[in-house]
Amino acid sequence: MSEPKPAPPSAESVDLRILDLAADHVRRFGAARLTIVAVAREAGMSHGNVYRYFPSKEALFDAVTEQWLKPVESDCRRIAEAPDPAFDKLERIIVSIHRSYRDKLESDAEIFDLFCRSFEEGRTIARKHRTRIQSEIQKVLEEGTGGGMFEIADQRRALALVFDAAYRFMSPVSIRLDRNVPRGQMDGRCDRCVRLMLRILASGKI
Repeated sequence: MSEPKPAPPSAESVDLRILDLAADHVRRFGAARLTIVAVAREAGMSHGNVYRYFPSKEALFDAVTEQWLKPVESDCRRIAEAPDPAFDKLERIIVSIHRSYRDKLESDAEIFDLFCRSFEEGRTIARKHRTRIQSEIQKVLEEGTGGGMFEIADQRRALALVFDAAYRFMSPVSIRLDRNVPRGQMDGRCDRCVRLMLRILASGKI
């Protein structure tokens, strides 16, 4: 009796293997030197097969970027849904984003650069990420208003205030520019910025 043939790899497993190899190539050679042919060769497939999963090199870069942004978004969503005061949740979301970006910059700079490039070029992956973050922050602002912690007359202006005030700590490009500023200094500046922001949101002047 012949042994059963092993099941072919699922589309998801092939997809993840290509992503892992692409990320490794970016780290070793840089995004500019990555080629679909080289990734395909290491994956043991034709470059045409890679294009079945990712139609272009930019699509592959976007998928690599999205892979590490998903946990950042999940952390923000978890914080927003926690049974904590709104002012505490807003602070934690901003700090979480800042620390996640800075951690990635320090531990995986080449992949972080992909995110910065997508941010600068206004690519869909960066816009969707920002929209998801905005959504969680908006929930917290509305919750804080409904609970009497924030006095907000215009939710859109309040959301703009948060992103304007915290831009240095939530923009990947700004975080990359501050890479030589000691981590402790940036954490302290972020904390002071958030405290000021919370006072304004509670003041009824927005």
